Amino acid sequence: MTSGSLVRNPWKLGGLTWTELARRLWHESEKDEVLGRAAQLAYYFVLALFPALLFFTALLGLLPLQQIMPELMASLRSVLPADALSLVQKYLQQVVKGSGGDILSLGLLGALWASSSGVTAIMEALNAVYDAKEIRPFWKVRLVAIAMTIGLAGFIILSTTLVLYGEHIGGWIANIVGLGWLFTSAWLVLQWPVVIFLMLFAIAVIYYMSPCVEQDWRWVSPGSVFAVLMWLIVSLGFKIYVENFGNYNKAYGSIAGVIVLMLWFYLSGIVLLMGGEINAEIEKAANEQAIRQGEPEPLQRRTSA
Repeated sequence: MTSGSLVRNPWKLGGLTWTELARRLWHESEKDEVLGRAAQLAYYFVLALFPALLFFTALLGLLPLQQIMPELMASLRSVLPADALSLVQKYLQQVVKGSGGDILSLGLLGALWASSSGVTAIMEALNAVYDAKEIRPFWKVRLVAIAMTIGLAGFIILSTTLVLYGEHIGGWIANIVGLGWLFTSAWLVLQWPVVIFLMLFAIAVIYYMSPCVEQDWRWVSPGSVFAVLMWLIVSLGFKIYVENFGNYNKAYGSIAGVIVLMLWFYLSGIVLLMGGEINAEIEKAANEQAIRQGEPEPLQRRTSA
């Protein structure tokens, strides 16, 4: 997009007030059946989770990062309810015993194909959010989903390594230049902004590649900020509720972990889709404003094969 008049700042909300934006979001979320689509996402996420964990664990087996798993589980404990975390942890303990080249070579294609189904579900849901018709051929949609799955898996490994071992890696580099004490102190403050930035980047990739629309790349958008912050709030709130008020073990018995995990995926799906709704409504309002001013419809609203 080269025309200066078409380059818009999404933080101006497309000329909408916060009240108008909230009203549009309420209407569009009902029209796009966000709650129902989030339930579909939760179902596909559960189906894709364990193949994704198999693929993720196999990758870890090829890297000198075997000790990352206990620390990763400790980090997940801060956002995941105990029942859901226990389910994931038991599966990983079984898989990690045989992780490495054998699993990667034998189960790569199957695990990758199955885990990418969760990404294709996101793509379909965000197409509805953006009012976009999917005109990309099936093979291209699946290739994009597989590429995003591989990219997100690599991103998770990289970000987890930075978060869990960033202090040691950075401290080692800082000691070489004689700033070890300074970096250690700074990292205590900077590690959380680093986590937020990595999450914003992952959400930005999802919003950019998933819907069948052409759009400019944005590192940070109102929708991605909403999705990240609300996901943290919802995850922590749901964890507190489950562990202090909700007694799922009595109601569901041995499948309590699955139910809690699906509920967490459901809430995460709502947050992800609402972030997409925010970006889509801001863009739609900006397009309407441009048309009223006599400008052509911006390129990013046109679907592309």
